[in-house]
Amino acid sequence: MKELVIILLFLVQGPFLFAQQGKRYIKKGNDLYKQQNYAEAEASYRKSVTPKSQSTEGNFNLGDALYKQKKFADAREQFSQIAGSANNSPAVKAQAYHNLGNSFVTDKKLEEGIAAYKKALINNPKDEETRYNLAYAQEMLKKQQQQKKDKNKDQKNKDNKKNQDNKDQNKDKKDQDKDKKDQQNKDQNDQKQEPKPQPGQLSKEDAQSMLDAMNNNEKQTQDKLKNKKFKGEKARVAKDW
Repeated sequence: MKELVIILLFLVQGPFLFAQQGKRYIKKGNDLYKQQNYAEAEASYRKSVTPKSQSTEGNFNLGDALYKQKKFADAREQFSQIAGSANNSPAVKAQAYHNLGNSFVTDKKLEEGIAAYKKALINNPKDEETRYNLAYAQEMLKKQQQQKKDKNKDQKNKDNKKNQDNKDQNKDKKDQDKDKKDQQNKDQNDQKQEPKPQPGQLSKEDAQSMLDAMNNNEKQTQDKLKNKKFKGEKARVAKDW
C-alpha cells in the first residue's frame, strides 16, 4: 500500500519537478546568455527542452542562442517549430516569425525573410519593429535585384563588344587576305605580259641601258668637237709633168 502511494505521489509531482528543473536550466541559460557565453547557454537551454520538460521559453531562447552563434539553419528550425505550433498564442507566433525573418535576412536569404516578417505581422499587425525590418528587407532585395540586373547588362555589353571586336578582326583579316591575293594576281599578270628575253637576245632593260650609254657617248663626242677648231687636210698639188 505504501508503494502505491509513493508511485501515485511521483506521478502527481513528477511533471511539476521536471518543470521546476527546466526553469532552473532556463535561468542558468539566461545568465550565460547575458554573459555572451552562447555555447554554454545553448547547452543549458537544450536541457530545459527535453521530452519530459518541454518549454516554449526554453525553445525560444535556444533559438536565440543558436542565432547568436550564427547557426542560422538550426535557429530557423527552432523558430519554425514554435511558429507552427497550434498550442502557442498569436503573440508568441509573431515573435517566432520575427526571429525567423531575422535569421533569414542575416543569412542573406531576403525573400524568405520577407515572407516570415509578413507572417509575423499577420499574427501581430501592431509590431512596428517587424514592420521596419520588413521594409528594410524589401529595400535590400530591390537593391540586390538592381545590382544583378546591372551586372547582367554589363556582361551583355562586354559580350557584344567582344563579338564586335571578333567581327572587326575577321573583317580586317579578310581585307588583308584579299589585298594580298590581289597583289599576287597583279604580279602574276605583270610577269605574263612582260616577255622574257630569249637566249642570246637582249632584254628590254639591257637594250635601254645600252641605248642610254650610246647617247651619252655621242653627246660627249659632240661636246669635245665644240671646244676644238676643225683642222682641214692640206691639199697636195700634183705637178703636171
